[in-house]
Amino acid sequence: MTKRIGILVFDDVEELDFAGPWEVFTMANEVAAHLGQEPAHDVKLIAERDAPVRCAHGLRVLPDLTTAACDKLDILLVPGGQGTRREVLNPALLTWIAGISARAEWVTSVCTGALLLCAAGPARGKRVTTHWAFVETLRGRGEASEVVADCRYVRDGNLVTSAGVSAGIDMALWLTGVLHGTDFAHAVRRAMEYDPAPPV
Repeated sequence: MTKRIGILVFDDVEELDFAGPWEVFTMANEVAAHLGQEPAHDVKLIAERDAPVRCAHGLRVLPDLTTAACDKLDILLVPGGQGTRREVLNPALLTWIAGISARAEWVTSVCTGALLLCAAGPARGKRVTTHWAFVETLRGRGEASEVVADCRYVRDGNLVTSAGVSAGIDMALWLTGVLHGTDFAHAVRRAMEYDPAPPV
């Protein structure tokens, strides 16, 4: 069954936080097509407004849906970036996150997206991770039961949070494996030519 995945975007969102998982989830559709299978995922960018979103490093993207038009997802992904510091004070968005999360099969975040999941409720009292530079700040808020450092991603029930930026790719590949099998996830990773071997 095709999983409906919504990736939240907002002004000052970190580009790779959402583009990395987007690549994983949509590359899975190419792999599925090659295998003669139905699409693995229906992936949409979701924003509060039907207008271009200005990302942290200047990229502009157009959302597919507004939050008002989206009331159910199988998987929610909340990326990070400097914009999370503003959106954590946005009650309408936090209410939407809480409502979608309550009905979702999986709730995920990248980087400081964990801040929004804690503030909205889905990550309260749970083990989470975030960008290494934000670990102490998130610990100081006292909402999560534990903020794990030096870990690419952390699962607590149906909540999966990942560390900064590129860690979202690892988390999305892991989730693809859970949803569709390890061999399928390996095929997606190979199709992406994702084989981390840091040159420095």
